[in-house]
Amino acid sequence: MTTNDDLLKLDNQLCFALYVASKEIIRLYKPLLDPLGLTYTGYIVMLVLWEKDQITIKELGERLSLDTGTLTPLLKKMEADGLLSRRRSPLDERQVYIWLTAKGKQLKNPALEVPKQMICALPSDLESTGNLLVDLHRLIGAIKK
Repeated sequence: MTTNDDLLKLDNQLCFALYVASKEIIRLYKPLLDPLGLTYTGYIVMLVLWEKDQITIKELGERLSLDTGTLTPLLKKMEADGLLSRRRSPLDERQVYIWLTAKGKQLKNPALEVPKQMICALPSDLESTGNLLVDLHRLIGAIKK
């Protein structure tokens, strides 16, 4: 039986469990991304651009659930690192497009090792991890409706 006090216990909060799990998984990524010169947020930007190059900052933000205030400084740094370039649309100055540079495209092959190493680093089998991913996508989809 759940009491009112149980409702306010930290260990009973889904948000806290997801928060800690997210932090810990990102911590596992760090040593894999450091040799590539990427932070976790930079890595997910690159994942989107490797799927679809030449997108607007707005599209990128929607795909990553990040606002432009978070993306802009990150993209400036990644541009300074030579991974991408940003250009205003000649048709609409408000739209800024992002392109991968040759260096950004070349980073894709070494990055292929990251998901493989992450699978080995996780303390669960591939099927359980796949099921968790499906459940999380379902949860995200339901929340965003």
